[in-house]
Amino acid sequence: MNLLANQIKLRGNKMIEPGRICLKIAGRESGHYAVIVEKINDNFVLITGPKTITGVKRRKCNIEHLEPTEHKFEINPKTDDSLIEELWKKSGLIEKLGIKVPVKKEKQIKEKDKKS
Repeated sequence: MNLLANQIKLRGNKMIEPGRICLKIAGRESGHYAVIVEKINDNFVLITGPKTITGVKRRKCNIEHLEPTEHKFEINPKTDDSLIEELWKKSGLIEKLGIKVPVKKEKQIKEKDKKS
């Protein structure tokens, strides 16, 4: 690894902290935002969307697959998804970041019935 890559990695690790909003840049959830819940070790963190807001379920993730943003929620490690969901709604970041909230299938079926 060259010197520039090491500097970028070190700078990125400083922003890897609980509550930091990140963009997933690899994997099937790439392009989706997630919140860091807990730092597991130097390479892995526990993240959540939660799934009801961003489509990212709670899981372990390599920090190389995340791009931290300047946004951060004040949370305790191991905070549950319902509290993080409330923080997303109160913060106004859903609109600011252009997040498309997934619609539950039940709501989609009811909307189709109304149109018919």
